[in-house]
Amino acid sequence: MTLTYLGFHLVFVLPPLVLLVRAAPTLPPARRRVALTGLVGITLLALVYTTPWDNFLIQEGVWWYGDGTVVARLGSAPLEEYLFFVLQPVLSGLFLYTMGFSPTFEERDTRYLPRLIGTVGFLALSAAGLFLLLRPAPTGYYLGAILLWACPLLALQWGVGGGYLLRTRGEWPVAVAVPTLYLWFADRVAIELGVWTISTTHTLGVDLLGLPLEEAVFFLVTNLLVVQGLVLFEWVMSRWDRLDLDAGSRPVDGSADAVDATGPSPASPVANGGSAGSGESDEPATATHDHPTTVERGR
Repeated sequence: MTLTYLGFHLVFVLPPLVLLVRAAPTLPPARRRVALTGLVGITLLALVYTTPWDNFLIQEGVWWYGDGTVVARLGSAPLEEYLFFVLQPVLSGLFLYTMGFSPTFEERDTRYLPRLIGTVGFLALSAAGLFLLLRPAPTGYYLGAILLWACPLLALQWGVGGGYLLRTRGEWPVAVAVPTLYLWFADRVAIELGVWTISTTHTLGVDLLGLPLEEAVFFLVTNLLVVQGLVLFEWVMSRWDRLDLDAGSRPVDGSADAVDATGPSPASPVANGGSAGSGESDEPATATHDHPTTVERGR
């Protein structure tokens, strides 16, 4: 069976996107604007930050594409690669909003210890990535490039909102795990069918059910960046009183009309229905320079 990169998108990326758009819950207008702003911002950052990194690793021979599997190239990367830079954050973001989360700010979110531990931990992983890149043996090159590229931004996210991320650890990790597992499966199939090939020279040779360890780490950290970036953006808006969480409520008992006074309704940047509750606020929400950074790379 022959699969092209464009065919990969048609088979593995677009169908779940369509399903998530259809399943997306309706948001009050104020929160819908904030959610859309966050998702657009995350996607643009993914495209801008990932493009030079991705092109450099292709030039270094870390991975390559099968004959006839790409339509055209812009620089060293296929056009389909840039499309993936856009589609993956949208896919993971829509799953997050479909699951729902509460961005409510609480005073304990500013606790110093979780922010310090998260920041130091991811900076240590960044240092490990630098070590793998600089050591004479090339086998750790790809893993080192991933860690040095992604972990400083993860450290920044935890430095900003580590207390909130720890407090809501029962919500957002599921939105990381499910898209990650799905993309592991899709990546494994694409490698098996020769859409792209990962260099054995630049990898450690450790596989997870046929998926190179480096690929598994890549999809894990990119989904972490997307999901944490989106929840932190709304959390910052809530902290700065730019997000009216009283404009809607979370459905309970399976009813879209039921009101749960304990929290807001799940967010969706694409839902275009009416209000989820009374007392909606039309106060516009604007992005700030404190937008948590996140990035992404396609294959």
